[in-house]
Amino acid sequence: MRRLLGILAIVAAAALLLEVSPGGAAPGVPPPAAADDTIAIIVNQANSIDDLSTKDLKIVFLGERSHWPNGRRITLVMMDPGLSERKVILRDVCHMTETEFSRHFLQGLFTGEVFVSPKTLSTATGVRKFVFNVPGAIGYLRASDVDGTVKVIKVNGRRLEDSEYPLKIEARAAK
Repeated sequence: MRRLLGILAIVAAAALLLEVSPGGAAPGVPPPAAADDTIAIIVNQANSIDDLSTKDLKIVFLGERSHWPNGRRITLVMMDPGLSERKVILRDVCHMTETEFSRHFLQGLFTGEVFVSPKTLSTATGVRKFVFNVPGAIGYLRASDVDGTVKVIKVNGRRLEDSEYPLKIEARAAK
């Protein structure tokens, strides 16, 4: 809850600065991401994991890792296909399209290369409640949908409020 309040305070301060400064934000300084544009990776409060790299997240979200370091079974929860939150995970973590992701699980379950099949839920509330109730669960939500019932972990050592946090809904600029 503190993190969410901190994010909201940053967004409110940025909004005030944009209203007060002529012409909006300073040239060359991107506006901070709104809490609604950032995807939080969440785990159950009992999980000892505090940080995962995008490489480790990919292994988890592709079902290629079955247990956490403490031995507890990983339970993956995803949102329904087509939702922007899921698109971010597929694009920025799995580096796959929806079709490639589905094919990966069908083939992996058949060959035994995939250990964990995701549970799919349609609402943020459902994902949050599922992660709260299942000690080995991992999922994702918009930062604005996070509350104190779940634990938000860092990604690549970055917190949600960091400007370099990697999981945002907006389209990535071409490099």
